[in-house]
Amino acid sequence: MARHRRSDVLATMKDVGLIPVFYNGDFETVKNIATACADGGAKAIEFTNRGDRAIEVFTELCKYRDAEKPELILGVGSIVDSATAAMYIASGADFVVGPLLDEETAKLCNKRKIPYSPGCGSMTEIHKAHELGVDICKLFPGAQVGGPAFVKAAMGPCPWTEIMPTGGVSPTKESLSEWFGAGIVCAGMGSKLITRELIAAKDWAGVIAKVKETIELIHNLNHRLCR
Repeated sequence: MARHRRSDVLATMKDVGLIPVFYNGDFETVKNIATACADGGAKAIEFTNRGDRAIEVFTELCKYRDAEKPELILGVGSIVDSATAAMYIASGADFVVGPLLDEETAKLCNKRKIPYSPGCGSMTEIHKAHELGVDICKLFPGAQVGGPAFVKAAMGPCPWTEIMPTGGVSPTKESLSEWFGAGIVCAGMGSKLITRELIAAKDWAGVIAKVKETIELIHNLNHRLCR
């Protein structure tokens, strides 16, 4: 079962503003990436369900969190059906993310008080997600759906909407300024944050530094936006 309460998970996602997104089939690599992200300040991470027996790697990661790194908030991504979501929740997932809106997954997560962020690409999908109990909608694919302009337009008639884009967000001042300036509450970021080069070199200190730098950019930007 989840280690962290729904309210705490959502608060962390919004307070930190960054959700590192990654997949790797090697548990030691995954453990090191997750630890580096947490040490850099990103306590909520998304492990994507992309490879064969990914659930086994995630289960080991949950065991590591419970024993060694209890502050880690472990989410699972690329979930498209409730059966797969149920497996990950049973293994210890704290939140569930998907590339699309699946009604049965939303209902399952709501019953278990697990935050669910489905991929939405229209106002109708966002409205439906809200009806199903979703707090933070994932805008996916962020850039192709309409980018920051879509977020800004959506916030006009529906200012209560909370959006997390994935795809099209870079760990740069320019990119983050556009997205957070449009009104997002947090951003999912994958290979542009945790690069192949850093993983290949096992440069975990480099991952820590990149995550920390990105969070500082987000917090400085949000401070200016709130003034």
